Amino acid sequence: MFKFTGFAFGALFLIGLSDSTALAQETVQSMLAAQIRTQGFTCDKALGAKKDAKRSKADREVWVLRCSNATYRVGRAPDMAAKVEVIR
Repeated sequence: MFKFTGFAFGALFLIGLSDSTALAQETVQSMLAAQIRTQGFTCDKALGAKKDAKRSKADREVWVLRCSNATYRVGRAPDMAAKVEVIR
């Protein structure tokens, strides 16, 4: 009985982790899309966001945001407007 309970709990825990990861990713892409819209860029529908580890630094994150109409490179630093570059 205890083995099954442990297995069931472990499975539910892992399912919860994968759901929270998907939710966090969705939050990042929607947040980035909202931010670039406030700066005058068009993002009809946010399709995905991926952190650019090569360009990111400790005090400045860089993301590639894919929208249905364009792809943007978005650099974010605390308390500053995002630096947005149209990739395509």
